Amino acid sequence: MNIHAGTILISTALLNDTNFEKVVIVITEHNEKGTIGYIINQQFGRRFNELEEFKHSLPIPLYIGGPSQMENIYFMHRKPSFIEGGELIGSNVYMNGDFKTAVQLVNSGTLAVNDIKLFIGYCGWDVQQLEEEIAEGSWLITTASADLVFSVGINTIWNELFANHPGS
Repeated sequence: MNIHAGTILISTALLNDTNFEKVVIVITEHNEKGTIGYIINQQFGRRFNELEEFKHSLPIPLYIGGPSQMENIYFMHRKPSFIEGGELIGSNVYMNGDFKTAVQLVNSGTLAVNDIKLFIGYCGWDVQQLEEEIAEGSWLITTASADLVFSVGINTIWNELFANHPGS
């Protein structure tokens, strides 16, 4: 089972958790401590500028990254030349970096809104937990690239990936 940063997972009907119904997750970390990933196809009920601290920002969509640490904002971007400190997770997709700079760049128009994706929370698995869930059929590993994070058809992406998966 080859799970690594940039791996795209899709949930199946066998996963008995409404938080993960028809979700697409990009893995950002997989090591001896466990696995971290972000749901990329569930919008949060509010936009970035609706959060008190960022009320003077542009109305960027927020996504539910997962049920863990939902008081924190995480982000992915594809402009490492503008945002320092990001970690490459695959296909020119970077995780986090200098958040303050990222917000300033978006608000100034230097960084396009479609080059950044903001998440509330994340998904986390203990060591071997994700492998066990995959083995039991709760998740399917896809061949999709990490740049899927910035897909414009994000609302239909689970259906497309599921329909094109050889095991579905």
